[in-house]
Amino acid sequence: MSDTIVIAELSKGKISATTNELVTAANQLGSNCTLVVPCNDSAIANDASSISGVSKIIAAKSGIFSNYDAAAWAEALDSVSPSGIIVTSASTQSKDLAARLAARRSISVVQDVVEISNDGTVLTSPIYSGKAMQMVKLSSDAVVSIRANVFTPADNSGSGDVQVIDTSGNVTTALKEMVQRASERLDVSEANIIISGGRGMGNPGNFSHLEEIADKLGAAVGASRAAVDTWDEIPHSMQVGQTGKTVNPNLYIAVGISGAIQHLAGMRSSK
Repeated sequence: MSDTIVIAELSKGKISATTNELVTAANQLGSNCTLVVPCNDSAIANDASSISGVSKIIAAKSGIFSNYDAAAWAEALDSVSPSGIIVTSASTQSKDLAARLAARRSISVVQDVVEISNDGTVLTSPIYSGKAMQMVKLSSDAVVSIRANVFTPADNSGSGDVQVIDTSGNVTTALKEMVQRASERLDVSEANIIISGGRGMGNPGNFSHLEEIADKLGAAVGASRAAVDTWDEIPHSMQVGQTGKTVNPNLYIAVGISGAIQHLAGMRSSK
């Protein structure tokens, strides 16, 4: 079996719980799982030391990881990651990173995987906005992005040492300014509960009602494309749908949304 490399998913400067799911998927795809944590402070990687199923942890430390720049991240992570099957999250940023890593290594990329066969060679992922499923057979190393909230998370009963490697990507391509996160809330692509609003909310100020409910439920707040296109106050990062984010929560609540097929494509796999 091929060795596997998991690129840790980060959220608000910490290792996201999605990373545990990626480790589970990686161990289905191969063996000797190495977890690579992109960070500008190696202490961030200490949280990964307890994840079960990880044989080695690498803290890839560099100032470029303060903000996401596709070319710089891909170069830096490629330089510290051993050969094998690379596993990332299927978040918007990580899918971009997955494609770039695959291009740098001249290997295949399979995006948004929701199922892995028992022998770890056949991957299933949705196509045509979720109307069909494709099955891809792996015959060599590849980069695979995994949809969140699908695979059972690895537990935190393990123990491992963290190896710190100072790395530098192509700093000249790093962005000088980054747009501030529109919200400090949980990202919709990772949330187990999502409450989304559409143009039927009337005006962007009424999204405060959804935020109050989200606070009580521990949910993320999403939006339809119509709401994002109509009101500048609703950022694209909240958009759920074919041209936004694909989500897989346990509970999806839609308020003031017409139910256009493009929106359903982004949330039809909700439990």
